[in-house]
Amino acid sequence: MSRIAKFPAIVLPGGVRSRLVENVNGLTMHVLEAGFEPPARPRLLLLHGFPELAYSWRKLMGPLAQAGYHVIAPDQRGYGRTTGWSADYGGSLAPFRLLNLVRDAEALISALGHGSVTAVIGHDFGSPVAAWCALTRPDVFRSVVLMSAPFAGPPGAPAEIATPGQRELDENLASLTPPRKHYQHHYSRRGTEREMRDCPQGLGAFLRAYFHMKSADWSGNDPFRLGSWSAEEMAKMPRYYVMDRGAGMAKTVAPHMPSDEEATACRWLTDEELRFYSAEFSRTGFQGGLQWYRCTFTAEQTAELRAFSGETIDVPACFIAGEKDWGVYQQPGVLEYMQTSACTNMLGCELVPGAGHWVQQEQAGETVSRIKWFLSHTGAPLHVTE
Repeated sequence: MSRIAKFPAIVLPGGVRSRLVENVNGLTMHVLEAGFEPPARPRLLLLHGFPELAYSWRKLMGPLAQAGYHVIAPDQRGYGRTTGWSADYGGSLAPFRLLNLVRDAEALISALGHGSVTAVIGHDFGSPVAAWCALTRPDVFRSVVLMSAPFAGPPGAPAEIATPGQRELDENLASLTPPRKHYQHHYSRRGTEREMRDCPQGLGAFLRAYFHMKSADWSGNDPFRLGSWSAEEMAKMPRYYVMDRGAGMAKTVAPHMPSDEEATACRWLTDEELRFYSAEFSRTGFQGGLQWYRCTFTAEQTAELRAFSGETIDVPACFIAGEKDWGVYQQPGVLEYMQTSACTNMLGCELVPGAGHWVQQEQAGETVSRIKWFLSHTGAPLHVTE
């Protein structure tokens, strides 16, 4: 990766600082922090998803700090200004497996001089990381907020919610007319990173279209529960989840690029904010994040997680997502299983109106309100400051 420039202060809201933390499970981890000055505040750890950064929490950090919390948001392994990871497609995937991402989170809290956090909050692919944090180390992660991606529990869940094998799902989707493929399988393949970063429309235009198409701004998002994992049911989802077999992601989202007027009117992701995302991913590429998807299909990760078969998340938990977010339903049956079985102390399941997949950016105020409500019902301390 190229030399990392100083984080542009104009991009960050007031009261949020950027710094590097050394010796975090082999990483030098870049974190954003708010509410860091008063000592002994309860801590919140915010874990982003793909293709995002610690920066995706910018709208929540100040309000949560004002509610009395020390808010910590890292660029996770493979992303942004965190270093010490490899984007080599042919290299080892072991550092990107879920349990090592949990170790990253533990090591960061320890490197900051703390033994625990009041809550770990994860969005998109950060949601399963947060879930595994809460399941494996409830002494460190004392409550959990899962966002946009419901948790199915460890391998060994009932057959009705079990994901088909990669080959089976690929073959089933390929048999459709027109042939289709699952986006996670596409993300695991060699060449996907280059297809997105070096796309004809340019990186900034790709990200604008991708963020737009998965948001409540795109009229094509009207999610509903799917009846099964059959190819016919899965193909009811938008193309950004079940893609045309011959198309990459950049080609998939390009026809849905918002107009200049729509982009200018997008207050949850301004042109300046989008430029920051674009600059970061043009420097790092996407392969670091794509390594996480590749681990999903490895026998090694499955074996590690299967050791926890039958275990549940027993700390207080809640789920928050946008009302227009297909991520809620992309794994048939998992939303319900999370609420009834995978989490034994589920305090709420909230779908936020006016938001799609990027709920903490699209409807920041509503997301903060729901997080604060949850924290107030966990028994965690809430120290309101002036």
